Amino acid sequence: MLSGFYTPESAMAITAHPDDIEFSCVGTLARWIRAGTRVSYVLCTSGDVGIDEPGMTRERAAEIREAEAREAAAIAGAQEIIFLREPDGLLVPTLELRKKLVREIRRFRPEVVVAQDPTRVWAGEDYINHPDHRAAGTAALDAVFPAAGQPNLFEELEAEGFKAYKPRKVYVSEWNGADLYVNIEETIDLKIKALRAHKSQMKDWDPEPSIKERAATRGRGKEMAYAESFRVVTLVDDETWNKLHPPVEK
Repeated sequence: MLSGFYTPESAMAITAHPDDIEFSCVGTLARWIRAGTRVSYVLCTSGDVGIDEPGMTRERAAEIREAEAREAAAIAGAQEIIFLREPDGLLVPTLELRKKLVREIRRFRPEVVVAQDPTRVWAGEDYINHPDHRAAGTAALDAVFPAAGQPNLFEELEAEGFKAYKPRKVYVSEWNGADLYVNIEETIDLKIKALRAHKSQMKDWDPEPSIKERAATRGRGKEMAYAESFRVVTLVDDETWNKLHPPVEK
């Protein structure tokens, strides 16, 4: 299992809901940001059915959750946050969603795309992985490859100036079967602070004990106090990437 740390020039995290990034990968993103990485958040939905309170409307819930997501992104230091505003709880990896994600990938041109696992259904004895998470994972991976890098797919985007672009790597947030562990000891407190920004979801629950326990479990045996874990796919090898994207001298 790999445990090294590499810093991309840019990264885009694509998830289903506000708070998904904070639960899964913000510790890693924050480490990258501190090292100079440009980071974009893309949320497929605004979590508009995620506040179960009397009289709450979907429109008001979306406003609340987008505001919380912006606060959390600012805590981590993300450069931007994009809301695609697909229907919460009903997310489907349609061709239209794939096209929206291809547009964002070609626009931002991330070196790394971070996505959710489209194959994970079972998540312990008391939780089934949300179908939106799986749909967002499928849509993100299908957008990354081959669509984003193929100029003859979504040719209308090419005409609009969104030129074909293939990211270097894909990081899929993974609980089991990970092949990369990232040490987040220096950002675990920021991860918890960013989660607390989602007040509508945290309510009276303090995420700190649970989050630290999960991160400690991932880091156990890897000389890491706290870790996040990923399955990594390298789409462009180092030699080819360096030829296509020569480092800029500072």
